[in-house]
Amino acid sequence: MKKDNRPFVSWELMNSFLIDAFVGYGVPEEDARICADVLLESDRRGIESHGCNRFKPIYLDRIEKGTLLPRTEIEIIKETPTTIVMDAHDGMGMVASYHMMEMLIEKAKTYGMAGGAIRNSTHYGIAGYWATMASKEGLVGMTGTNARPSIAPTFGVENMLGTNPLTFALPTDEEFPFCLDCATSIMQRGKIEYYARDGKATPPGTVISEDGQSITDSREALKALSQGKASFAPLGGIGEELAGYKGYGYATVVEILSAALSGGQFMKALSGVSPEGDPQMYHLGHFFFVVDPDAFVGQETFRKIAGDICRALRQSKKGPGSERIYTAGEKEYLAWLERKDKGVPVGESVQKELIEVRNKLGLEYRFPFEG
Repeated sequence: MKKDNRPFVSWELMNSFLIDAFVGYGVPEEDARICADVLLESDRRGIESHGCNRFKPIYLDRIEKGTLLPRTEIEIIKETPTTIVMDAHDGMGMVASYHMMEMLIEKAKTYGMAGGAIRNSTHYGIAGYWATMASKEGLVGMTGTNARPSIAPTFGVENMLGTNPLTFALPTDEEFPFCLDCATSIMQRGKIEYYARDGKATPPGTVISEDGQSITDSREALKALSQGKASFAPLGGIGEELAGYKGYGYATVVEILSAALSGGQFMKALSGVSPEGDPQMYHLGHFFFVVDPDAFVGQETFRKIAGDICRALRQSKKGPGSERIYTAGEKEYLAWLERKDKGVPVGESVQKELIEVRNKLGLEYRFPFEG
C-alpha cells in the first residue's frame, strides 16, 4: 500500500470536533453524532470523497445557505408491517436514513423483508453506510438515492440523472461483508471535488461538455456540471460501444425508485437552484430494502455460501502483472486495518477548513497538523 504522508488526526479527536461543529451549526447533539459517524465511516473505508472532505462544503455551507435544515423533522407518511414512506422535510438526510434503517431492520427481522422510501431529503453520505447497517445484523441491505442532475442519457449531452448509487451489502462468514457501493456514473461528483481540492486533473472521457468534448480541468468540470453545461458519462462510457447504456439504465432505475416509491421529486427538480437562479432545497429521494436470510435458508447458510463465492473469486487465476483479486468491500476493510490506529488523513485544503470552522465557532481544539 502506498505510504500516506499526510498528517493524521485521531478518530476520537475528529469525531468530537465534528459533533461539536455540527451542534454549533444548529444540529441537535444526538443527530450530530449520527452525522459525524457517517462521515468518519467514509474515511475509515478510505472513501475520502465522502468523508471529512465534504464536511464543510456539502453540509455546513448548505446549512448557512439555507438549502439544508439542521433540525430534521421526520414525518411518517405511510407505514405498513413491512413498509415505510417518510418525509425528511429538507433536514439532515443522514439522520432520516438512520431512523429509517433502524425501523426497517426491526421489520425485516419480524416479517422477513422490509422496504422504505424517503422524500424531501438531502445528501445522506455514503450509501454503503445504510446497507451495512443491515449486514451487521446478518441481513441483506440495499439502497439507492437520486441526486442533482449529472449524467447524460446514452446518445445525449444534457445532464438529466444524478450519479445515483445502487448499493448492496451482503453478510458473509468473513471479517467484512460483500459491499458494492458505487455510483452509476463513470465517476461520482465527490471524486471530482477531491481532484479539484488537490489540483489533479479529471481523467479524459469522464466529464463531457455540451459539444461532446472531454473536460479534464477538475475545477472547470465542477463549474460546468453545476451550470448544466457538462455531464458525466454513465458507467461504461459514452454511446453503446462500451455498453454505457447499462449504466444509463441502472441510473434510471435508481431515479424511479427514489422518486416514485416516495412520491418525491426527480431529475431537474433536484438541482438545488430555482428557475430564477437562486439556491433552493434539493428535495432528494432515497429507497431502502432489507432482507433476512432466516426467512430463506438461514443466516449461517447464507453467510457461508456468500463467503465461499467471494473466496473463490479472489483465488481465481490472476492476470499478468496483477498481485491479487479483490471482492467488493475488501479494499475498504484493508483501508480500515491500515488507518484504525493512525486516524483520519487530512490534506492541506481540509486542514484549512477545519481551522476555519473551529475559529468561527470558537471551539477549543488544536489539531496535530498545527505543530
